[in-house]
Amino acid sequence: MKDTNAHQKTLRCRVHSDKMNKSRVGVVERRVKHPVVGKYITRTTKIMFHDEANQCRIGDEVMIRQTKPFSANKTFILDSILSQSQE
Repeated sequence: MKDTNAHQKTLRCRVHSDKMNKSRVGVVERRVKHPVVGKYITRTTKIMFHDEANQCRIGDEVMIRQTKPFSANKTFILDSILSQSQE
């Protein structure tokens, strides 16, 4: 029997915006080496994800999982909340 979650990408991100209903914007940060200078710099990627219960807030650390597309921009869903923000 095949594992259905085998090809689903999971990412850890920080919630950047919670202004939409049932939708959130998360920021994934990664460190890459500059090709010329050689310093490590931080690159960010914004990812929209689905939050059915509107339970996460700005600043929360969450785990998101790739699923079927919910809309043109949303292809991830909230998997779990790892830590709440102190606001």
